[in-house]
Amino acid sequence: MGTKSAFNWITLWASLLFVVILGFSRLSYGMFLPGIQRVIGGSYGQLGLLGTVNFIGYLVGTLCLPPLIARYPARKPILNGITCLLLGLTLIGSAASDHVIQLGLWRFAIGWLSAFATVLVLSIALDAVRPAERGAASGLIWLGGSAGILATGLFAPLTIDPSHLQGWRYAWVIMGVFGVLAAFGFAFVTRTKGDEIIPSRIESKPSDNESEPVHRLLWSPKKLLFLVSSYFFFGSGYIIYFTYLIPYLVSKGIPSLYAGLIWSGIGFAGLFNGWIGGKAIDRWPSGYTLASGLTLGTIGVCGVTTNNMFLTVLGAALIGLVSFITPPLMTTALLRRHVPPRAYAACLSLATAVFAAGQMLGPLVGGLVVERYGLQSGVASSAIFMAIAAALAGLFGHRQRKLVER
Repeated sequence: MGTKSAFNWITLWASLLFVVILGFSRLSYGMFLPGIQRVIGGSYGQLGLLGTVNFIGYLVGTLCLPPLIARYPARKPILNGITCLLLGLTLIGSAASDHVIQLGLWRFAIGWLSAFATVLVLSIALDAVRPAERGAASGLIWLGGSAGILATGLFAPLTIDPSHLQGWRYAWVIMGVFGVLAAFGFAFVTRTKGDEIIPSRIESKPSDNESEPVHRLLWSPKKLLFLVSSYFFFGSGYIIYFTYLIPYLVSKGIPSLYAGLIWSGIGFAGLFNGWIGGKAIDRWPSGYTLASGLTLGTIGVCGVTTNNMFLTVLGAALIGLVSFITPPLMTTALLRRHVPPRAYAACLSLATAVFAAGQMLGPLVGGLVVERYGLQSGVASSAIFMAIAAALAGLFGHRQRKLVER
């Protein structure tokens, strides 16, 4: 059983890795899209489809990981170290892309490696933390993704401005080097500072389900189906928003500096999101808590439909504050509470695969909407998916309450 508090060196370095895993390797693509288009060509719809390629790799990675963990359960730290190191190197490699197909191959590899890293880093870090503080620890780790968004926005004058055609290449190289350093740091603290973690059979409430197959836990309407389904639709909604928001702002004539500041503002708000969301799910471990953030996020997306830039920016800040980092960290924490310890890594991996499937669907739908109706409609379409995710999270909360009443 983990013995560390939520604040420790392992969660700190895990958060730094999530700067790379989420902010740099996956979400920076939407920020760099205008600059990439100028250099290698293609429409926004075509380049947006590379987001789907990225998440195909992410899905493949999540499906490959459970058998590896089952076969080599004691080698998770080694596997994670190799994965995170390669993730940093692939970011550097993607900076050399000269055409869409080449970039697509790099995006596939990055998605595959980031799937491994997401599950392994969370599993290793949360195993070291006391059960009562794992929601807060999840918040601290996931806020690294917000920090990555914030940092990516600061590259905007270099990556969006037409006078810096190669800026996005330099930015990805810097991000890759940071990822390599973070990989070595996390490997060091888990090897030298990590206490031996012995899974406990009493830290998870459903101990009578210890031998229950993973698929029955995840796909049963009486257990986790509504939670996992909510994760799927959130994946579709948020990735549409983050893929097409910056191209939409650029199409409206927003200067690159201001567009970058809006992007950074989402990341800055997300820094509070991670901490507040982690504390909230520790205190109220319910699907209703998750649904409230998703509902506010839906309202935030709708700011784009007003054609008012102030409301668009306000909506972006609201998304960063309550529904960017919150859904993944809350889903992670709720799974940790409702899944037996020995099945957690496999359940998290499969739930992440469902999340990846949603992220594959999002760019496809968003790209079609953008090609037919324009960037504004493409961004706004994410509200539909977010609303469905909120409703499903509410159904999971309702199911939890009925079980408690019984």
